[in-house]
Amino acid sequence: MRVPEGGGARHDPGVSDAAETNQQGTERLSDTERRERLRERRIRASRGARRTLGRAVAQRTLRERLALLEHAAEVYDLDEPADMYGDGVVESLEAKVAGLLGKEAAAFFPTGTMAQQVTLRCWAGRTQNPAVALHALAHPEVHERNALSQVSGLRPVRVTSEPRQPTADEVRGLDEPFGALMLELPLRDAGFVLPSFEELTEVTEAAREREAVVHFDGARLWESTVHFGRPLDEIADLADSVYVSFYKSLDGYGGAAVAGPQTLVDELKAWRHRYGGTVFQQFPTALSALVGLERELPRLPDYVRHARVIAEALREGFAAAGLPWARVHPEVPHTNEFQLWLPHDADTVAEAAVRHAEETGTLLFSRPWAAPGPGLAVTEIDVRAAGLEWSAANVRTAVAEFAERLAEQVSA
Repeated sequence: MRVPEGGGARHDPGVSDAAETNQQGTERLSDTERRERLRERRIRASRGARRTLGRAVAQRTLRERLALLEHAAEVYDLDEPADMYGDGVVESLEAKVAGLLGKEAAAFFPTGTMAQQVTLRCWAGRTQNPAVALHALAHPEVHERNALSQVSGLRPVRVTSEPRQPTADEVRGLDEPFGALMLELPLRDAGFVLPSFEELTEVTEAAREREAVVHFDGARLWESTVHFGRPLDEIADLADSVYVSFYKSLDGYGGAAVAGPQTLVDELKAWRHRYGGTVFQQFPTALSALVGLERELPRLPDYVRHARVIAEALREGFAAAGLPWARVHPEVPHTNEFQLWLPHDADTVAEAAVRHAEETGTLLFSRPWAAPGPGLAVTEIDVRAAGLEWSAANVRTAVAEFAERLAEQVSA
């Protein structure tokens, strides 16, 4: 389950009614005002924190984001002409991505939503089948307002709705033909979960038994190599096409790419133009992506390995604090991101988390808390460069401090 940043059907929980009033302490705030007030407090706490596991790109200032391009000369000749409609530095980025993924070519897109719509539309034309088999929790199904059907004329077919990756038997057992199987690796809304490499191989083979192509939604594929125990190109080799994002893991300004056969990429670029994605100049985004590939990509395996240390310390810390029912999911994280579940009202947990950051300068939970059901709260943990400085003892101490404030909120 994705944890939203305020608003939407899955609301970003505000703080408790007792704590969230105006300065006079009498006027009760609306739900929208409470969500916004909490978001602002969380961002302030993040910026002022002396210790954090990782600070989201969205919480950084413009000055911090612009500083990323200070490293641009390390990855590209800045005396070259600026790009125009996808040439120059954009072509260099495309070639870099194709090489990393072991594909013939790649096409840059301004957004991942556009990239995947165009790719699946092109595959539908080639297979003569508009049905796309995918997980019920896949990004296009949950977060894109039915774009596959409303914009691209495709027909999503759900393989499973279970909070795990689809199985080969489920793919073989679909009761209607489909032209493409789309696999989100990792599946974020299920807890950033991945299959084993053997399971992934079996699923792709099952799709091809059905005469379908395989497309990877690899927005976070970059950090999957530790779990799979394989290099990127070997993972990508299982798919006919692979989409990757430049900002989710690499801290780029935005943008995405799809890698695959040269003939497919040529068609993607034609449809990119038709969809309005051939932007006049994209050099800031392309340069930031190249910087991310140079600086962040090599660090991701360390983040993943340390996320496992953090996850175990969280379990130990909550058990020591008398909260043994706290759940880390997956128990051993598949990537550097995972979920933490607590059996408490999300509003109560959210207030305790922000109070902990404000009062100690330690930001244990940088993302909002959502309420997946009554008396439940879930958040996402993202371990980045700053998180490498945390020892297991640091985590256990922070959990104890948070647990004290949670107990106070529960009893308030």
